[in-house]
Amino acid sequence: MITQTPTHISFTLFRGWVVTASSSFMGLFLGILYVWSVIKSGIPDSWGWTYADKALPYSVMCITFSVIMVPAGLLQDRFGPRWVVLLGGFLTGLGCIMSGLGGGARLAYVIGFGLVTGAGAGFAYSALTPAAIKWFPPHRTGVVVGIVVAGFGLSPLPLAPLATWLLSYFKTTTTFGVVEKGISQTMIGLGLAIWLVVGLLFWFIDNPPVGFSTAPRKSADPVSQRPESNWRQMLATAQFWLLFVMYFSGASAGLMFISVATDLGKQALGEWAFLSVVVMSIGNTVGRIVAGAVSDRIGRHLTLCAEFVCQGSVIGILFRLTQHGGCSWRSILPVLFMIGLNYGANLTLFPAACKDYFGIRNFGINYGLLFLAFGTAGLIMPWLNGLIRDLTGKPDISYLMIMTMMAGAMVLSLVGRRLAAPCHGTFST
Repeated sequence: MITQTPTHISFTLFRGWVVTASSSFMGLFLGILYVWSVIKSGIPDSWGWTYADKALPYSVMCITFSVIMVPAGLLQDRFGPRWVVLLGGFLTGLGCIMSGLGGGARLAYVIGFGLVTGAGAGFAYSALTPAAIKWFPPHRTGVVVGIVVAGFGLSPLPLAPLATWLLSYFKTTTTFGVVEKGISQTMIGLGLAIWLVVGLLFWFIDNPPVGFSTAPRKSADPVSQRPESNWRQMLATAQFWLLFVMYFSGASAGLMFISVATDLGKQALGEWAFLSVVVMSIGNTVGRIVAGAVSDRIGRHLTLCAEFVCQGSVIGILFRLTQHGGCSWRSILPVLFMIGLNYGANLTLFPAACKDYFGIRNFGINYGLLFLAFGTAGLIMPWLNGLIRDLTGKPDISYLMIMTMMAGAMVLSLVGRRLAAPCHGTFST
């Protein structure tokens, strides 16, 4: 066991913040999926892509990102985070470059951006969070997770302007006088930028030395003394399945209505519609950090309960706005901010809860399995929302369904908190 002198603790905490800051900064470039809307806007008509074609690479990336988290987490648990992050960064950039070299071929973007970049983002994401939280005591888990994942939430801030500039810088004029954005060169440029950032920072990503431990402080959730669980033990608990259903519900609310809110933003803001993306990105980031800090003090389940109540209320407000056929920017921007805030909170609260209940030793694969709830929501719920609109001509049922899911998730969060309470000196599960 390493002696915990004040000097040693100060040094290891400094190392921990270096790992956290490096992880967050890499997230600014590894969160490439959040700027696909900017990229696809540059696809020229001459490529002959339909709206469905433009959505396909993003959909494939979301599914791949979610599924790859499981084997990526297993690799991280066995071999450490540094080389998994490097592999993730290499694949993320490679997929972008493959897409750019493919010209206007849809298959190049489905394979490159969808499969390869999606897999790379999944590898990197699975390793950055556990690498950071291992350096800190349990009472800082939430805020550290929030800072790490905030980098991914803020990725549109550097990448959207960079992509927009590259699209314009490499634009060309065809023999017919049509100006086309330089999307192929943009994809290659983004891939090289990702390689550069990850190549410079992956050296700072590392686990604490063997035997390192932190002096725990009493947490708001009585789970700090739980034994480490492997994935089989985790799947056998009621707590995991409660978290899974709540994660599915929380992700569904964001994934189903972010696009609707963006459309409302365009109606209200006109040529300033890009502000809707900025506001949601800021809300997404603030939610990740604030939810982590708050949950460290009052507990994961109480914070989840508050988040579900808030998100259900915001969706209700959005429902009322759509019933009146539109709104001003003064009303829509706060709604967009709050949708982003509650959506971002999920991406901090659930990895923190996974670490609380099932330990850090197998966190990679354990959270990868829990993250499948997010991927399942991304696969099913936007499609279901579209089907409802096709069948009924309006999204009213979708709003009511999500508000019902938020109410159910709120109840489950209180049930989960009850399961976490001590019972005769042990923890009931």
